[in-house]
Amino acid sequence: MYTAAQVRELDRIAIETAGIPGYTLMTRAGAAAWQVLVSSWPAARTLAVVCGAGNNGGDGYVLARLALEAEYRVAVLQLGDAERIRGDAQTARDAWLAAGGETVPFTVQALAEADVIVDALLGTGLERALEGAWLAAVNAINAHPAPVLALDIPSGLQADTGSILGATVRAERTATFIGRKCGLYTGQGPDVAGHITLHDLQVPETVYGQVTAAADLVTDPPLGPLGKPRSRTAHKGDQGHVLVVGGDHGMNGAVQLAGLAALRTGAGLVSLATRPEHAAAIAAACPVLMSRGIDSGRTLGNLLERATVVAIGPGLGRSRWAQDLLSAVLQCDLPLVIDADALNLVVHEPVTRANWILTPHPGEAGRLLGMTTQEVEADRFAAVMAIARTCGGVAVLKGAGTLVSTAGAPVAVCAAGNPGMASAGTGDVLTGVIAGLVAQGLALPQAAIAGVCVHGLAGDAAARAGERGMIATDVIAALRGGMQQAGESG
Repeated sequence: MYTAAQVRELDRIAIETAGIPGYTLMTRAGAAAWQVLVSSWPAARTLAVVCGAGNNGGDGYVLARLALEAEYRVAVLQLGDAERIRGDAQTARDAWLAAGGETVPFTVQALAEADVIVDALLGTGLERALEGAWLAAVNAINAHPAPVLALDIPSGLQADTGSILGATVRAERTATFIGRKCGLYTGQGPDVAGHITLHDLQVPETVYGQVTAAADLVTDPPLGPLGKPRSRTAHKGDQGHVLVVGGDHGMNGAVQLAGLAALRTGAGLVSLATRPEHAAAIAAACPVLMSRGIDSGRTLGNLLERATVVAIGPGLGRSRWAQDLLSAVLQCDLPLVIDADALNLVVHEPVTRANWILTPHPGEAGRLLGMTTQEVEADRFAAVMAIARTCGGVAVLKGAGTLVSTAGAPVAVCAAGNPGMASAGTGDVLTGVIAGLVAQGLALPQAAIAGVCVHGLAGDAAARAGERGMIATDVIAALRGGMQQAGESG
């Protein structure tokens, strides 16, 4: 995955070093997008192609010409001064006019009869909020009932961060070119880009080798040896022991969810350290979990000695009891997974260590960084890298397009997951999944990336019965399948 500047550099290298003319790349982009349109909406016969004055508009002119040659009814609506069109975009516009096409200024009325709208307005160069005629055009496109195909990126979406610059086209499909843009896969990108198709435009691999990607899009969890069948002589002691610490008054369900998720991910043993009032009830409800009532950090010692990894935070709360348990955990040398209220408590006693994984949602990330949730969401990549840099270890920024960062490594972006997972307890499940993978021997960065992806795959499997109404236990029930799927794909 690349920033907009990196894709421009790839484009430059392809032209200057690989000898591919810019107009050739543009015609390939327009042709690729045309194929997406035809395959996605085979019954469509009337198109509105909304073009800006830059190269994104040039891609639109190529698509419009191909549609006209295929005897579609095509209206090309120009926004911005046509006199400012230059270079390859001008060549594409001239070819459209020579083929018998016409260009008219953008109006809402000109969209009226479209079966499909093509967004070729702005591309990746936008850096400030839309206003004036551009804002009005985006709003008009969104108000129209026809589906939208965005070329390269929906207009109004910031290509590097996935934030919305005032307003953005809401596309049903996006055809993106040469490299995947970071902003398509996190922040608001997944909500407005629809189904994304990448077309490399036949750019050779030698070109890509000259630009280091800004981030990695992860589709197959890096399970390593955990993706292979277990030894026939394996026993529970080989699979690690997870200790989950949390479950203050009224929140005992959170530690149960994390504990069950760790077991379903393959951990051999899971112990829960929780309020004494909860221990018996949890043991009765979940006999596979070893539940211990803990009244202070001093009584955690034996459990810490037996554990392979500690996950702290699910249902922990912010009481004196919670602070005491966190202090005891932070004094041990075990690898840690820090979530939920443990993150909120760490803010007051800043600690840096290499052997932990922090798993904040945007609000918790904001508290760790001393900024607002909105500021975190405005640039999720910068936020997750800042957490990894300032706190040490591995940072996982949850949300649409969950990000994983370790200092010195590209950010990993998870391609799995869905809105059905936006329900209580799914974060606790993720904590258990990651801890379960650490317990089984994965290095922390690998466990974080694999855990996020296995969690997402399980959520996608659970969503086949419908996203609305999914709950955390549905995700837990699908974890074994997610591990199996990940192992087979690896």
